[in-house]
Amino acid sequence: MTKPDIWNVAFSPDRNSDLSGDMARSTRTFKSEIDAKLFAMQILAKGWAASAGTLNPHQPKQVIASSQIERWADPGSGGQPVKEDSAPLRDSRSPAGMRRRS
Repeated sequence: MTKPDIWNVAFSPDRNSDLSGDMARSTRTFKSEIDAKLFAMQILAKGWAASAGTLNPHQPKQVIASSQIERWADPGSGGQPVKEDSAPLRDSRSPAGMRRRS
C-alpha cells in the first residue's frame, strides 16, 4: 500500500500580478513535508502567495499561514513558523525577569 498524501500547499499569483485574473487559487498535495517545502519555495520564488498544512485526518494538525510560509519552507530557518504569542516578555516581578504569555 502506498503512503497517503499528508501535506498540501495552496497557491495563487500575487493579487498585483498580471496573472491574478487568469488563474484561480490551486492546491497540490504531497507525501512528505520536505516535498511540500520544496514546492512552496518554488512558488514563493515566483512572487506568488502560498499557505500550507496537513490534510485530515493526519495528526497533529499543522497550518502554515501565508505570513509564516517563508520561514517554514526556508531550510536555513529551521523550518518552523514563529508563533507570535511565544515570545518572552520582561517581567520585573519574576526572579529571572522573564515570563511567557499565557
